[in-house]
Amino acid sequence: MTATILIVDDEENARKFISEFLVTKGYEVNGVATLGDARTALQKENADIVLLDVNLPDGYGPNLLAETASMPLRPPIILITAYGDIDMAVDAMKNGAHDFLQKPIELAQLELSIQRAQEIVAMRRELAHLRSVQNQNIDFVVGNTQSMKTVLTQAKRAATAAVSVIITGETGTGKEVLAKFIHANGPRSGKPFIAINCAAIQPTMLESELFGYEAGAFTGAEKKKVGLMEVADGGILFLDELASMPLDIQGKLLRAIEEQSFRRVGGTALIKVDIQVLAASNRNLMNMIADGKFREDLYYRLKVVDLHLPSLRQRKQDIPDLVGYFIRKGNASLGMNIDGMTPNALQAFIKYEWPGNIRELANVIERTMLFCDDPIIDLGHLPPELTQPA
Repeated sequence: MTATILIVDDEENARKFISEFLVTKGYEVNGVATLGDARTALQKENADIVLLDVNLPDGYGPNLLAETASMPLRPPIILITAYGDIDMAVDAMKNGAHDFLQKPIELAQLELSIQRAQEIVAMRRELAHLRSVQNQNIDFVVGNTQSMKTVLTQAKRAATAAVSVIITGETGTGKEVLAKFIHANGPRSGKPFIAINCAAIQPTMLESELFGYEAGAFTGAEKKKVGLMEVADGGILFLDELASMPLDIQGKLLRAIEEQSFRRVGGTALIKVDIQVLAASNRNLMNMIADGKFREDLYYRLKVVDLHLPSLRQRKQDIPDLVGYFIRKGNASLGMNIDGMTPNALQAFIKYEWPGNIRELANVIERTMLFCDDPIIDLGHLPPELTQPA
């Protein structure tokens, strides 16, 4: 992920000199001349690393260390001064400065300091990601159906190879769960899993969600936004409801996947990423290609592996396993102690067609458990759609 560096120095030539060097090293650079402008940039989260001059027109640079001490993810601050004051350097380091460099700046030393600061930024992002997913359960019930066993075998190979995958199947068959299974079983398991539902975001906003945008890119864009493709760097980007993506965004996505790089909306800097893309759809993409509603080149770029999840009515022999799993899960989440289900109740589950597939089954079991005061679920506890003749 490309780091954005904020240079705070009232000497324009110094800002230009450092900026030109850092741009050649692949960094994004913003420059300001005052403490006030630096505060504004930090409030807008427009900096990953700060190069801060000590003497500025509107104040003493190191004061920014104390002012930003309570920021949850304060960028590493590297102080720069023309005066070799050891006491000042020691005091600044005690107050949280990442490093202290003396003018004239030695570019090799500057680059090394920034690289170390970037390692801190990357570590913070990784820790934040791990905290967000540490309680996430990757639940995938295979059952006894041969088609599901085949899907699992193929998914494991796709995970190991870290290739693009298209997952198809009806709504509720578990496409995102399978995507998370691939993530958990591949070399990117310790990296981000970022999911985006293409149908849930307005078409006009989808591009900025995927690629991010620069401050001022459009009305209302007051600060830089990092896109989900950039957040997923090193990990997996899961595109759910892929068929809902507009054609113009499909073209930009194709280029980003092929080149593993993109530009934010309103930006010029090329941002390089390393991501594995998984996509899911409950619609027939080949029919959409024939109708001119989906790009054929994007389809074949993503379809390195094609995994199709059968509907629940096509794998009814797995219903007993699924019922047992969701009862155990419900006992844990609801604080209950349901022992199971009577044969008659289970037979009703097997006969039902489950138009909403596994998602519907899970919801029915949770609702049934919630209103069940007995240790075993029986026909009388089931909702009418399962007990009344079709």
